Amino acid sequence: MTAPVFVVDAAHGLDTAAPGGRFVLDGPEGRHAVSVKRLRAGEDVVLTDGAGRWARCVVLAAEGKDRLEVRVDACTDDPPPVPRITVVQALPKGDRGEVAVETMTETGVDVIVPWQASRCITQWRGDRGAKSLAKWRSTARESGKQSRRTRFPEITDALSTKQVAALLADADLAGVLHEDQEYGSEPLAAAELPTRGDIVLVVGPEGGVSPDELAAFTAAGAGVYRLGRSVLRTSTAGTAAGALLLARTGRWG
Repeated sequence: MTAPVFVVDAAHGLDTAAPGGRFVLDGPEGRHAVSVKRLRAGEDVVLTDGAGRWARCVVLAAEGKDRLEVRVDACTDDPPPVPRITVVQALPKGDRGEVAVETMTETGVDVIVPWQASRCITQWRGDRGAKSLAKWRSTARESGKQSRRTRFPEITDALSTKQVAALLADADLAGVLHEDQEYGSEPLAAAELPTRGDIVLVVGPEGGVSPDELAAFTAAGAGVYRLGRSVLRTSTAGTAAGALLLARTGRWG
């Protein structure tokens, strides 16, 4: 089994960690390591800042309920993956947004953009919007740890349709998932993919991308794609599309 991953904030100085050095993991992450994982001397752990910097370590001692002392054996800086994959996710109902973030994080998506589509039932406004965004970011962090990622996905602020169109215009490959072939959708599995740069894919709400939104996105240069014969829910479509893109670009190789 691979070593468990724990997050070290930049303020703790993981950027200066060197082989042979010692490091103390405390606070909530230390509590999780000592009281939940019950790690003991001699076990392997990985510490990461979630931005590509990580250290392979060995536990020296567990103290109290929230303090883990480790020895650093090796340090690595993982470069940003290419091409970068961004999923624009229309806001689902209930907790399906966190489900989408969780599974896209586990799959390997790099950026997740919340989108307030016109047909979204869920509305992110005021305090509710801030709390929902915080949940998405917390989910990405926890899922990144669980899936042993060293570079966690970025969860941006929620964007409007106009802002999403601008994002698509700057992409090396821009696409909108749409199951209806009436709109000229082509199989995503057959799309010509860039080897570098940015791939941006839009996942609509349960009610679908509206004609006006589709027109705005295609005017920005986005193609219209479908995944297959079945129609996926908005909370699973991004994960399926992400897996397809990761496999076809060789990032799962």
